[in-house]
Amino acid sequence: MTAITTQTRFRVEGMDCAACATKIDTVVRKMPGVADVSVSVTAGTMTLHHDATSDLVSIAKKVSGLGYALTPLAGQAPNANENAHTHDHAGHYDGGHDHSSASRPWWKSKKGLLTIASGAALVAAYGAGKAVPSIAQWVFVAAMLIGLIPIGRRAIMAAIAGSPFTIEMLMTIAAGGAVIIGAGEEGATVVFLFLVGELLEGVAAGKARASIQGLTKLVPRTALIERNGQTQEVAADAVAVGAIVLVRPGERIPADGVIVSGESAIDEALMTGESKPVRKGVDANVFAGTINSDAVLRIRVTAAAADNTIARVVKLVEEAQESKAPTERFIDRFSRWYTPGVTVVAFLVAIIPPLAFGEAWGAWVYKGLAILLIGCPCALVISTPAAIAASLSSGARLGLLLKGGAVLEQLGKITAVCFDKTGTLTEGKPQVTDVVAFGRNERDVLSMAAALETGSTHPLAVSVLKRAKADKVPVPPAGEASALSGKGVVGRVGGVNLFLGSAAAAGERVALTPEQTARIEALNGVGKTVSVLLAGNIVAGAIAMRDEPRADALAGLKTLTDAGIKVIMLTGDNRRAAEAIGKQLGIEVRAELMPQDKQRIVDDLKHQGLIVAKVGDGINDAPALAAAHVGIAMGGCTDVALETADAAVLHGRVADVAAMIALSNRTMGNIHQNITMALGLKAVFLVTTVIGITGLWPAILADTGATVLVTLNAMRLLRPV
Repeated sequence: MTAITTQTRFRVEGMDCAACATKIDTVVRKMPGVADVSVSVTAGTMTLHHDATSDLVSIAKKVSGLGYALTPLAGQAPNANENAHTHDHAGHYDGGHDHSSASRPWWKSKKGLLTIASGAALVAAYGAGKAVPSIAQWVFVAAMLIGLIPIGRRAIMAAIAGSPFTIEMLMTIAAGGAVIIGAGEEGATVVFLFLVGELLEGVAAGKARASIQGLTKLVPRTALIERNGQTQEVAADAVAVGAIVLVRPGERIPADGVIVSGESAIDEALMTGESKPVRKGVDANVFAGTINSDAVLRIRVTAAAADNTIARVVKLVEEAQESKAPTERFIDRFSRWYTPGVTVVAFLVAIIPPLAFGEAWGAWVYKGLAILLIGCPCALVISTPAAIAASLSSGARLGLLLKGGAVLEQLGKITAVCFDKTGTLTEGKPQVTDVVAFGRNERDVLSMAAALETGSTHPLAVSVLKRAKADKVPVPPAGEASALSGKGVVGRVGGVNLFLGSAAAAGERVALTPEQTARIEALNGVGKTVSVLLAGNIVAGAIAMRDEPRADALAGLKTLTDAGIKVIMLTGDNRRAAEAIGKQLGIEVRAELMPQDKQRIVDDLKHQGLIVAKVGDGINDAPALAAAHVGIAMGGCTDVALETADAAVLHGRVADVAAMIALSNRTMGNIHQNITMALGLKAVFLVTTVIGITGLWPAILADTGATVLVTLNAMRLLRPV
């Protein structure tokens, strides 16, 4: 008989990176009754599939021993083996990981306080050592222990749980070795720097979680619902499916639904990336969080708050993060054989010659300690972060922000890049591309159109006014100006009645000639939005607008394709406009996509064996950014796109994506050089120490020299290319 499994979700506090998630997964998966485990670093959650024999209190204790706090999420019912003290058991551990609320400032967290204490103790030890040199070694050891005791405790607990070779174990052995050979100062410094790195990881992870959860704030807190002919304000999350809500101009729509009465322009840039509001009427679908622009709407709710579009985007982001294979930090992977190998070699060198051949114990223990010092991973620990830090600094000067070494490494492997259109490949702002004269000259057409649009904040109106200003066209005052819902604007200029609106609306007022219709359709055919100007009963002219490609888009895409990288456009914009831009830029186009469609396409490309980067600037790109191997936020991106992404291009240049990939290749080459130098020097001095040519002091110089060399080599990355 198959055991019935239950799903329980937990909040995991203090989890900052993929290595943290891996440790938790390894430990929990071995617990009795556990069928499956899914750990999300971004969401800070663990989803547990277990049967009735699973003891959640024991699981909480195990996770607590690793330095994390486990708390059942609201609505989770404890099983038969669980009691009300689950969080208390987790909270008893006071190791290096932070169990506090994500909203607590970093300097008030346990991890922050531990780092501050370790740094203060290090400074005090330097002062005491200078004042009283005879106690320098001991004060540095004391300073080191402040940070090392929690690290060592976590290393021991992880080893007991089946993960002996963690980065905590590496740091514990390195610091202990430094004390044995009298390098307490170095040991204390390395421990402090390790704590600083972990603290920064925690701060970054906390911001990412807050940003993703902040998506839900885009949905208004309250909604106006109709009941028995009356309107009543209620909490938005209490609105039931089937209810009728009233949305006034300028308000955000509180729920996914269908318009039952009214017609208005809906700003859907939030979800689709459309460059302009979309006119919608009865029976049209609308999404929670989008903005009603210019008319009252009555909407029938089709999804509860927990299932609306925003909620689904949050869920997609979290699931995409969970589906990523945890990437262990390089030094943690390397320590699996390096740390135990060096320790064993040092131990054998110290005892085998005296035991087997009667050699002097003092001489060989001395050699063993020298080998342990040679094996101290200081140069290795610094080699990778030094190169990464230099690359991050170099990239930042160019407006390229990358979130750590894993991103740098992955960028160099990219074989496909998916771009959003609006605001990524294009400027994100419609521009007047054509002023067409029919019954009046071009200057008159632009002048009268600008007169009607004066004072409007609509993106198309702004583009007309901007073009008039650029062409130094006079803009006369317009009288009796007003907007006609869904059609255009009217007014009087110089005693002439004017109308500016869509070709269809203009055709209802004045018959368009076949030539005029053909010209308008030709402009529409290349993805342009056309507004027709009527002066009295005459078709005065037309104005065409389009969101144009960024100035460097064509060259930037060519750089990628020349490097053998596949490029694809993924956009929520209409197919005709997208294909027009795609043809202009020479890029494959997938259009009219919702956020989940973009994520699905990214997943499909990954299944084809491609290493995928996704470039976008909006909330609608967040799921695909998270699902890609590397997510890159572009230009004036939303906070959630920036936090969800692994990297960001601040200056909005398409060519900067190729620059990121080039920076990755240079960085990884530099890291490989550093590792070769660090290990090469250690190998040389390992041999010379065993045969008696060198001793402790040369061993110290070898380790220090390697550290200096790898640092200098890494600094080469700071130079402009």
